[in-house]
Amino acid sequence: MTGITLAVPSKGRLEELTREWFAARGMTITRPGGARSYLGAIEGMPDITVRFFPASEIARELIRGSIDVGVTGLDLIHETSESGPASVSIAGQLGFGNADVVVAVPEAWIDVTHMHDLADVASDFRSRHGRWMRIATKYITITRQHFASAGIAEYRTVESLGATEAAPASGVADIVVDITTTGSTLAANGLRVLEDGVMLQSQACLIVSRTAKWSKTRTARLTGFLDHLGLSARLDS
Repeated sequence: MTGITLAVPSKGRLEELTREWFAARGMTITRPGGARSYLGAIEGMPDITVRFFPASEIARELIRGSIDVGVTGLDLIHETSESGPASVSIAGQLGFGNADVVVAVPEAWIDVTHMHDLADVASDFRSRHGRWMRIATKYITITRQHFASAGIAEYRTVESLGATEAAPASGVADIVVDITTTGSTLAANGLRVLEDGVMLQSQACLIVSRTAKWSKTRTARLTGFLDHLGLSARLDS
């Protein structure tokens, strides 16, 4: 195989914005088989094969090296695997899909404004309540890494399958780690972001897999593709 595989989001606003971004740079992405097809192309670029996948799958396959280049959120790269950031190279930020992964606590916790305050709460929680502090989140990997760096180990994660921000009010969890754009949904559920509670600033990025098999021919084609977009990526570590 000497061509390049480009994975783009398969549906919704992310697909639309991705196609608009490429079109603005002279690359028209086609999907001949319609919305249910997973195969596409870029007009005039036969060496580029386009695949349509959910954004979370794109992150996973980039890390594995099963696809060469893809559009996905930075948060998904960090969440999918602890080795995710080292397995890829960020060629460029695309300027859409912006959101922050944040730590939010109930408004009633008036003395908890920073992560070090939360560390104190976590250490006292078991003696006061007979259990560890519970964190509702879809971001297990990011939470574990960030809380470890803050010296917080006395907690339990509750994997959120629905509306994470509703977990404290329903009694499922005490605090949340969630993704937010404006913070309005968190506020509407009686939560506020800690002053230093932004764990990751995310947006859609064009990302190159470092773990894919890069021959000289494929590397040259990748370079030409990225040059056309005014971008570049390092494949070495």
